[in-house]
Amino acid sequence: MDLEEAFLAAGEFGRYQKRMMSVLVLLQVTLALALAPVCYSASSAPKAADPDPGNKKIHTGLVLHDVYYQLKVLKHPLLFSRPVAAVLGYVSQKRTLFFELLFAYGTALAPNYELFALSRLLVGMMNGGMALICFILSQEYVGKSYWALTGTLTNMTFAVGIALFAVLGYYIRQWRNLATAANCPGVLLFLFCITLPESPRWLFSRGRTNQAERVLQSFAVRNGKGRITLKLRRTPGSSGSEVPSPGLLVLATHSVLRCRTVVLMYVWYACSLVYYGLTMNASEDKGNRYLSVAMYGLVELPAYPLCIYFINKTWAGRRKSLASFLILAGLCCLISMFLPVQSGSWASGSSLALLGKLMVSAAFNIVYVYTSELYPTVIRNAGLGVCSMSCRVGGILAPFVPSMKVLHASMPFTVFCLIGVTAGALGLLLPETLNKPVAETLEELPSPGYQRMIETQVTYIVDLINCIYF
Repeated sequence: MDLEEAFLAAGEFGRYQKRMMSVLVLLQVTLALALAPVCYSASSAPKAADPDPGNKKIHTGLVLHDVYYQLKVLKHPLLFSRPVAAVLGYVSQKRTLFFELLFAYGTALAPNYELFALSRLLVGMMNGGMALICFILSQEYVGKSYWALTGTLTNMTFAVGIALFAVLGYYIRQWRNLATAANCPGVLLFLFCITLPESPRWLFSRGRTNQAERVLQSFAVRNGKGRITLKLRRTPGSSGSEVPSPGLLVLATHSVLRCRTVVLMYVWYACSLVYYGLTMNASEDKGNRYLSVAMYGLVELPAYPLCIYFINKTWAGRRKSLASFLILAGLCCLISMFLPVQSGSWASGSSLALLGKLMVSAAFNIVYVYTSELYPTVIRNAGLGVCSMSCRVGGILAPFVPSMKVLHASMPFTVFCLIGVTAGALGLLLPETLNKPVAETLEELPSPGYQRMIETQVTYIVDLINCIYF
C-alpha cells in the first residue's frame, strides 16, 4: 500500500496525533515567547555603549518599542537561521529545542550588550529552525486531508504567543525576569518533545520503510485501532536501505524544483515585505505600546479560519487563494496612504493597515501549507528553509523602503503594492495541490505537466495585470 492508504488504516488524525499536535501547538507559542523579547527597546536592553565608561550597570525595565524597527535590528538573526534551518531539518528537533532554550536563558543572564546580542543571534538561528521543524512535523504526523487544518493551527498559535508576550510584558517590567518567564514553558515542553516519534513520511522518503511501518503501527495502536499489518511499497531505487539525502543543490539542478523554488522565494519575499510595510503604517499609532503589540498578534487570528475555508474549496484552492490575499494586501498598502492615520473613524490608515495585515497573514499561512505540498518529503525541510530565508530578506529590506519618500510621498506604499500584486500574479504559475497526492521522492515529481501549465497561465496573468493597472 502507499503512504496515504497506510495513514487511513492507522488513523489520519486520531487521538494520538491530536496529543502530538497539542505538544507542537504549545511549542509554537513558546517559540513566539522566546523570540518576542526582541521588542526590547534600546533603553531597556543592555547598552552597546555608555557615556560613562566606568558605569557597568545594565539598564532595566521594559519598553515595548516600535516592533517594526526592532525587527530590523535584532530579529533578523532569523535571516541566518533560514540556511541553518535547512540543515537543522536533518537534525533531531529535541537537540534544536535544547539549544534554543539554552541560548534563550543566556539572554536573561547576559552581563553586557555583546553577550546579549550574541544570545539573540543564536536564539534566532535555533528558533527559526525549530519553528520550521514544528510546522513540518504537524503536517507529516497526519494524513494529507488534514494538512490545511494542522498547518493553520500551528501558525495561528505563533500569533497567540506574540499577544501573550504583550500581556507578560505589561505585568513583568524587568527585562531579565521577563526573558526568564517567557522561556519557562519551553523546559516542560522539551520533556514532552523527547517522547515524539520520527516522522513516518520522512522515514519512508529515505528508504527506511520498515521503521516507517513500525511508527504507523504504533499510531494505530494508540489511536485505538489495535495491531494492524502494514506493508508499504518500496520507494524507487531502494531495497530497504537508507537513501542518501539529495542535498540543497537539487533545488537548483532539478528542473521542476528550480522553477517552483524561484517563484516561491519571490512569493515569500513579498509576503514579508508587505507584512512589515503594513506593520510600519499601523505602528504610527502612538497609543498604548502593549495594546498595539497585542493587536498586531490578535488581528492575525481571523485570517486562519478564512484560510481553512478558502483553500479547501475546489473553486479557490491553494493557488487562487494565495494570489487573491496577496493582491488584496498590496492594494491595502496603496489605499492606506490616502487616508489619515487616525481619523476617529474606522476608515483610517491604521484600520486599513490592520485589514491588510490580516490579508497578508492569511497569505503567509497559505504559503506555508502550499510550499510544504509542493516539495517532496525528501527535500521538504530544505525547500521550506530556503524559501523562508528569502522571506527574511524582505523583512530586512522593508525598513529601508520608506526612505524612498524623498522621491515622492507615495513611493513606499506604491512599492509595497507592486510587490504584493506581482507576487500574487506569479503565484498563479504554480500548480494546484488541493486533492492531489503529495510527492514523497524526487522521482514522483511531474515534469511535463508543470511546463504545460505555465504556458496556459501566462495569458491569464497578463490579462489580470492589465485589469489592475490599465
